[in-house]
Amino acid sequence: MSEATPPRRVGKRLLRLGAILTAILLAALLIIGWLLQPQRAGKFLLERVGSSLGLSISARAIDYRLRGTPQLVLRDVVATRPGDAKALLRAERVFISLPWSTLRARGADLTVQRVELDGPVLDMPALQRWLAKRPDTGETRIPTLVDGLRITRGSIDNDDWRIEGLTITVPSLHPERLLRARVRGRYLAPPVSIPADLAIAIAHPRRALAGQRTGIAGVGTVTVANPDWQVASRVFLAGPLRLGKDSALVKPVRLGIAARYRSASTTLPFRLGLHGPMAFNNASWRFVPVSVFLDGDGAVPDAVARGSVSVGQRLILHLDGRIAGWPDAWPVLPVPLSASASPMPFALDYKGAIDFADLAALELARDDTRFDARFRLPAVLAWLDAGATGSPLPPLQGNLSTPRLEIAGATLEGIEVELDDPGILPRAD
Repeated sequence: MSEATPPRRVGKRLLRLGAILTAILLAALLIIGWLLQPQRAGKFLLERVGSSLGLSISARAIDYRLRGTPQLVLRDVVATRPGDAKALLRAERVFISLPWSTLRARGADLTVQRVELDGPVLDMPALQRWLAKRPDTGETRIPTLVDGLRITRGSIDNDDWRIEGLTITVPSLHPERLLRARVRGRYLAPPVSIPADLAIAIAHPRRALAGQRTGIAGVGTVTVANPDWQVASRVFLAGPLRLGKDSALVKPVRLGIAARYRSASTTLPFRLGLHGPMAFNNASWRFVPVSVFLDGDGAVPDAVARGSVSVGQRLILHLDGRIAGWPDAWPVLPVPLSASASPMPFALDYKGAIDFADLAALELARDDTRFDARFRLPAVLAWLDAGATGSPLPPLQGNLSTPRLEIAGATLEGIEVELDDPGILPRAD
């Protein structure tokens, strides 16, 4: 026969249950109150994220929505590495939307609905200092962006160059699927500006991030310009991509450029092809070794060459090749040079400003005739523009040697000619 539970014991149990329920209710009320204060919750979140990244992250205004798909909106965001005077990143607005399943997974699931950044400004030296101090945490995981990524009015600042008006649109992102992106912006390294509008596709994002080979292709428009001229071009690029820690390699790349040079009085269309390894590092593109194919019209010759090309803050060329024939738009050669159909071997070396304003060295030959010269391309183009109204001699320094020339009915043998234009001497700056 069982005994009934004493009334005193029942009372204690009811009091304990009531205390537990009261504590749970108070905790729930506190959590709800905290969630209803976006500034407090958002600051806590930014502190946690900043601590994990080694950054101090702040925002002037923080708001979020919990109904449906949770959304977080940050305004006037500043991310700074402790001890740095300049912010690594600033943004007028950051929008993140992610499903509840991602929140409940606590990092196991990296599915994000959508990410938007308005007016971000990235400081490249600060980014490099931060990356240099980041520990190696193994494989970097790629999130899934269901509705993609959008960046508008972005900028990237470096010590001697800048990218402005940066817009990046990614409709969706999955680590195992084809990634498509649209990138627009303007590279500025005065006096040169390079606006670009490119559509880019990467076959397998996870492989790319892991340093494995995957396909990349791009097509779009690129214009190189300064105050006196511009080269507008349509470009195509394709090849196997391999990403390093702070570099990229496409080996081999197929790069095709259909371009048109324009100045005040000259228009020169041409097609340019490059084939070989293309490496990107330290804000420079390097093609070493590279095969170059030039298909020109008018004053631009047809030529093939092999050597090296580096394009960044400076342009570096070393090319050895041959010109198929003397263009009709060039000054007429005297006999017997004009009667020869031989291709012309050449060597071109240049190291200087990307607009070719510094000295270039050219060695050119046809049969037994040799020509060595130093010149500045803008000055030569201006001389071609002037035509019959300008100087009869091109603005260059050089030496011409040929065994025989026929000029005005006279035959000259053992010719040695020196050209010396003081205007092409090294610039004082």
